[in-house]
Amino acid sequence: VQLVESGGGSVQAGGSLRLSCAASGSTYRNYYVMAWFRQAPGKEREWVATARADSITLYADSVKGRFTISRDYNKNTLFLQMNSLETEDNAKYYCAASRTGGTWVGSDFEYWGQGTQVTVS
Repeated sequence: VQLVESGGGSVQAGGSLRLSCAASGSTYRNYYVMAWFRQAPGKEREWVATARADSITLYADSVKGRFTISRDYNKNTLFLQMNSLETEDNAKYYCAASRTGGTWVGSDFEYWGQGTQVTVS
């Protein structure tokens, strides 16, 4: 399974960005749980949001109401719409996939992308 993120960039506080994660590979399946994590310099990796195959979505309290996670099953793509961005959202954002039903624990996710940088000033 390969995961490739895109859509990061620089934005002013209060602005918006939309991240994408394209999944590919012969072993990828639509029932995989998909999630976004982020890591800021000098900080531990932090869970952001999860999208399950049963359409249940989960969010960290820090992004609830501002971020929206969604999936396009036809295109095997995961999205993260980020609105009302804050300087605290500065981080590298990673897409992750879990065969085994992970929720918000990073170690439950077997596949990871290389990340895309989000800079809020």
